[in-house]
Amino acid sequence: MGKTVAIGMVGCGFYAQNHLNAWADLRPEGAILSAVCDRDPAKAEAAGKTFGVPHFTDMEQMLDAVDIGLLDIATRMDTHKALAAIAAKRGIAAVVQKPFAPTWDECVEIVETARKHGAWLAVHENFRFASAMRAVKKILDQGTIGTPNWARLSWRTGFDVYRGQPYLAEEEKLVIQDVGIHILDLARYFLGEVSHLSCETQKRNPKIRAEDTASILMRHSSGAVSIVEASYGAKRRDDPFPETMLEIEGDGGSVILTKGEKLIVTTQGLSFEDNVGGPLLHWTSRPWHVSQEAVLHTNRHMFERSRDGIPADTSGEDNLKTYALVEAAYEAARTHAAVKPVQWVPKA
Repeated sequence: MGKTVAIGMVGCGFYAQNHLNAWADLRPEGAILSAVCDRDPAKAEAAGKTFGVPHFTDMEQMLDAVDIGLLDIATRMDTHKALAAIAAKRGIAAVVQKPFAPTWDECVEIVETARKHGAWLAVHENFRFASAMRAVKKILDQGTIGTPNWARLSWRTGFDVYRGQPYLAEEEKLVIQDVGIHILDLARYFLGEVSHLSCETQKRNPKIRAEDTASILMRHSSGAVSIVEASYGAKRRDDPFPETMLEIEGDGGSVILTKGEKLIVTTQGLSFEDNVGGPLLHWTSRPWHVSQEAVLHTNRHMFERSRDGIPADTSGEDNLKTYALVEAAYEAARTHAAVKPVQWVPKA
């Protein structure tokens, strides 16, 4: 084992359980879960007992009591700015759960505060760390299908996401900001930055407040075109939840990812198939295992990069480019016109 890092977990709710289990798995590699915090005393105590670490209901009290090297902030997005600022001012590396914050201005403020204090900052954007997505990226980077010029990335489900996260039904912005942000990040990951986009949204479930379906058309700076689809309102017999389906075409072939994480690659008139999903871990279960193993890979990346003082692939600054696509999609849906994503310019 090399240098160890004490991990502090902030937020012990529904999805944070995946973070906690992932950190426990990474202990042999040097990521030592050392304390947990949740403003709900019952959740904090339960996590503390389960993972054998001190528990707190106030993050600053936790930081005063335990020497934390990396904070994993997996709380509601409206708390991120304040919590990330505390970490930055103390010079503590922090990973913030997506969405980064409720608004563009708050996202920028989080990044600029970290820059001001020289603090390492990243966003827990985990879709691009999934085994299947890494396999797709490897194929693209190897030039197997030539230069990518068109893609469709689709996340459509009728799974009851409101059961585990009931607050989603009351959000003012829903599917684009909650899951569409993941798919938009994948589009950037595979095809590069976006010059402009258009978007149409729908609210197909009358019991919720915001949009549950979005169809986004994007032109990338490379000239490639991508279609990003996200829906919580799909009605399908063979629901792929929580998998992302994708097709990417290049000038020398194509790559298709289907349900069950089956990869189909066609190049030079030849095709081959491979199952590229990750293993079912001891703490994961179907169908969530796809997302859960992505958390493990994301946490490992964050631990290693923060330990070595290297920016994460999904650093705060990088994630602003993804968040800008979210903002542009909502503006495009409102105006029914193509929108250029805003570009962040660091303060001098």
